[in-house]
Amino acid sequence: MQFIDQPITEFVSELSSKAAVPGGGGASALVGAVGMALGSMVGSLTVGKKKYAEVEDDIKSLMEKANALQTELLRLVDEDAVVFEPLSKAYGIPKDDPTREAVMEDALKLATSVPLDIMRLSARAIELLDEFAKKGSRLALSDAGVGATFCKAAIEGASLNVFINTKYMVNRDYAKSVEAEADAILSKYCSLADEILKEVTTALRKPIKD
Repeated sequence: MQFIDQPITEFVSELSSKAAVPGGGGASALVGAVGMALGSMVGSLTVGKKKYAEVEDDIKSLMEKANALQTELLRLVDEDAVVFEPLSKAYGIPKDDPTREAVMEDALKLATSVPLDIMRLSARAIELLDEFAKKGSRLALSDAGVGATFCKAAIEGASLNVFINTKYMVNRDYAKSVEAEADAILSKYCSLADEILKEVTTALRKPIKD
């Protein structure tokens, strides 16, 4: 099943069901993709406008990077379901089975890989949204702010899917290294998203002079 090929109504319905997938990881990837798409929207509304001719090349470059990130985040909506399947099966192994611990450990690492990638990609998306907000059309400034907010949510959401897996890992050194990277992304990029939102909100609420 390709979740990204489903109509939105079907995806949301499946998300709300008791099915194991899609879940929080896939939803986070989708939110990140939507956030990045809003950055591309800012670019689309900027390119070709005389007022922004000086930054047009920069905007076009940003749009290329944004489109690549958006595509990759959409791919991870489905990939998150793929990497969760082995873990779902591992939980069904009897606790007295001597192979259970090793199988679980491998499955936990695999299940953690995609949420961590979602965090990495959403962090890069926030960097691009920062540039879109600074250089793009003022008429689409709010969209850059919404995009940054969405990508922050994607990072925070995906982090929970990282931590729920690292919690049960036997190899604590590996778990701590993954958690350290996740914490670093949360600290740096959630703050950057907050800064973008603050700047956008301040600009939007500034009174228009007569």
